[in-house]
Amino acid sequence: MKYRLSAIEGSVRVDIIKTIISKYLPFWIVFCAVIAYLFPKAFSGISGWTSIGLGAIFLFMGMSLATSQLVETVKKPKVVLIGVLIKWTMTVTISVGLAYLFFRDQPELATGTILAGTVPSGTTSNLFALLAGGDVALSIAMATTDTFLAPLLTPVLTQFFAGQFIPVSFWALFINIILIVLLPLTTGLFLKWKFTKAVEKVRPFTPLLSQLALFIVVLSVISNAQNVLSDNLSVIPVIAIVVFFQVTVPMVGAYFIARMIGLKEQHARSMLFHVGICNTALAATLALEHVSALSAVPAVLNMVTNLTLGAAIANFFQKRGEEGVQLSKARIKQVQ
Repeated sequence: MKYRLSAIEGSVRVDIIKTIISKYLPFWIVFCAVIAYLFPKAFSGISGWTSIGLGAIFLFMGMSLATSQLVETVKKPKVVLIGVLIKWTMTVTISVGLAYLFFRDQPELATGTILAGTVPSGTTSNLFALLAGGDVALSIAMATTDTFLAPLLTPVLTQFFAGQFIPVSFWALFINIILIVLLPLTTGLFLKWKFTKAVEKVRPFTPLLSQLALFIVVLSVISNAQNVLSDNLSVIPVIAIVVFFQVTVPMVGAYFIARMIGLKEQHARSMLFHVGICNTALAATLALEHVSALSAVPAVLNMVTNLTLGAAIANFFQKRGEEGVQLSKARIKQVQ
């Protein structure tokens, strides 16, 4: 009996931790960034952990994917294709335009901004789609398709658009993305297929483990970039403005395009997050390893911005949905 009670208490504690971290994720990201900036030496031991942390996130993603979610891609190929197409055209175009407009004379920042828009969608887009009342299965299907396209599209687009600022090696980027994204993702899928029972026991904890891995990435990136950030504090406000537009314009554009072409409200909400929220942890890691610490800054600020705005928009849709339900109930009572 005591063992059962302790197990239940342990489970409750884990659930509380998961709720605290998930609900206030933007705050924890900012907190990690500030701590890493103020005390960079404290995190010197994890300075080379960016790739490991990011690889862990994709491993957990692979372990979390259900077969039914992958089948959804086949069930809704048209809607999935539309979402993926908008993501790889609108987000990339806006990111490149902003980089050329604001950072033409600052090649590292230009490259970092472009990288932040040429990576696949972020994993939190699925969470926000759920909170906002979007089509979660569609969101996961688009994110999965995105992730498998990334090893080819990210290095091609980055080399094409950022190559004039800084020499970008297609093969170096391609191999790195294979190692960071595709290998862990397929390993997670393999583990889920081969060791189903064991993975099912771990699966409830994968969101929490992914978020902790994300904190490691942020701590590593910011502590590595601390000296460069200190020398370039004057450009931070400009970068903040750029990433604000880099996130909001694709979000708004994707939502209205989806509605204009006749897609359901649920689909439009999922596309809003899919297109506007990129995997900027991946962008920061690639920038840090292939360009410079300064080039990772736009991606980190983008991460904070897309998480904060994503949470706010999801909360807005959630409240609107609750108000709609209450209004419907009131009308039913009036009729009765």
